[in-house]
Amino acid sequence: MFTLKPTRTVGPADATLGRSTAGLLDRLPPVGTEQLAVLVSLFFSLTSNNLFFSAATAGRNWSHPASWLFAAAIFIGITAFQSAALMILLNRWSTRPILTVLLLVTAAATYYMNKYTVFFNSDMVRNILRTDVKEASELFSLNFCLHMLVFGIAPSALIWRLQLRKVSWRRALTVRTLYIAGALLLAIGSILLVFQDFSSMMRNQKEMRYLITPSNYLISLARVVTADTEAANKPKIPISEDAKLGAAWSSRSKPMLFVLVVGETTRAANWGMDGYERQTTPELSNLGVFNFNHMTSCGTNTEVSVPCMFSTYGRRNYDEKAIRSHESLLHIINHVGINTVWRDNQSGCKGVCDGLGQEFFDSSKNSELCDGERCLDEIMLDGMDDEIHKTKGGNLFVVLHQLGNHGPAYYRRYPAAMKKFTPTCDTADLSKCSQQQIVNTYDNGVLYTDHFLAKTIDYLKKQTKYDTAMLYLSDHGESLGEHGIYLHGMPYSIAPKEQTHVPMVMWMSQGFSADFGVSRDCMEKHVNDSVSQDNLFHSILGMLQIESKHYDKSMDITASCRASHKV
Repeated sequence: MFTLKPTRTVGPADATLGRSTAGLLDRLPPVGTEQLAVLVSLFFSLTSNNLFFSAATAGRNWSHPASWLFAAAIFIGITAFQSAALMILLNRWSTRPILTVLLLVTAAATYYMNKYTVFFNSDMVRNILRTDVKEASELFSLNFCLHMLVFGIAPSALIWRLQLRKVSWRRALTVRTLYIAGALLLAIGSILLVFQDFSSMMRNQKEMRYLITPSNYLISLARVVTADTEAANKPKIPISEDAKLGAAWSSRSKPMLFVLVVGETTRAANWGMDGYERQTTPELSNLGVFNFNHMTSCGTNTEVSVPCMFSTYGRRNYDEKAIRSHESLLHIINHVGINTVWRDNQSGCKGVCDGLGQEFFDSSKNSELCDGERCLDEIMLDGMDDEIHKTKGGNLFVVLHQLGNHGPAYYRRYPAAMKKFTPTCDTADLSKCSQQQIVNTYDNGVLYTDHFLAKTIDYLKKQTKYDTAMLYLSDHGESLGEHGIYLHGMPYSIAPKEQTHVPMVMWMSQGFSADFGVSRDCMEKHVNDSVSQDNLFHSILGMLQIESKHYDKSMDITASCRASHKV
């Protein structure tokens, strides 16, 4: 037996309090659009830029007046510049809607900036725009909702309660011009006071600009939309026109089945075969694979790494516009007559398989591997027999794009049987877990990737009518709390090695090794070479003996180990 405590009813005192609060707001004098722009900009500087100001003033001696002058100058300068920008955008009709959107988006942005040390450059904004609903839902938490309430919803509600001053358009134009001019003069004057220190800081630490909020995501968003709109209106520039199979293909007796596994968020630091203190790759260790110990990624997020690794440009000649506007390695492979298919358990191929065969997996059709929202990576092996049958005995190149160890919900990336390292972090809100719990959960995900790759190799071993091979490489790494940084996506120039050092593993059947002339003993001698995702394009062309003007032998990790080096 229990009783419920009676719910307190709203009485006259509550109603009086509500009316008095509303009355107080109603009694406030009307606010000019210019004044509101200044207040909102000041609010952003005080609540949304702590990462920038912390980075900008790090290491300064606060007993020196110059340090206080520098801090005050950049605070005033940024507030004034953003005030001027707002004044250019706002008018009597657009003020409330625009400021509401800015307040809500900025509140969301700063939550993740503060929590995971996110830099809102163009790559990060593009990554966010390509995030699917399932992935985004894993990032929501009670703390996020509370943060949005305090820093987004409450100030937005206040703006809608305030009265805006109405003036004639002539007076509005005069006042607006004077305010903008004053704000710009104040901003310029403030920066000039500390120009030497400020310019040096921004020149030597260019990534710091991506912490100035909301300018960071607004400028990056404009760049992404402009670039993507331009690219959408143009067909891919061909790079496959001259490609053809090498002469050795004419004497080959078996068709080829090559599986390229593009991993997700697996870092070399926690890869057992790379010397990690835990054995997170027990199955691969017994399968005679070539494990490359010094592999680096092209980017720190999928939106950069995947297009980059399949391009002729790579990191060494990185040109985002050129990479996205040209065909990829997969188009060359398909052009020479090798059936090419992209099977995806993640968020798509990022343009590298446009116009080619693609398959996505319905999470509701396999209760053993799927939970209704996401599927374990083994789902990608379902239907492989059908893909082989479609080729009617022809050659097949399959890309398997893993969900892998995508965070922060690491606990959902492996089955219960792989829960070896405990205690685990069974939530997407990493702030509720210790770093060891996070690492344990992440390592269980790596253990599952090891199992998935071993199962893929086992499948290939059974395809005795084919020469089979598999290459695995992760798209980027992950930070697990080192230096207070979590997840991934930091600007490459300042990204920690945990985000750029990734595993790569190669396996080939005896038949593939013999028919394609790849010496296993020779390959074993090169597993400690320094390689990168830049090598993928050229190594695949070389290994598959595809002739192309884009092939660079010096970037082919198999070149010195093939019976014939000519491609």
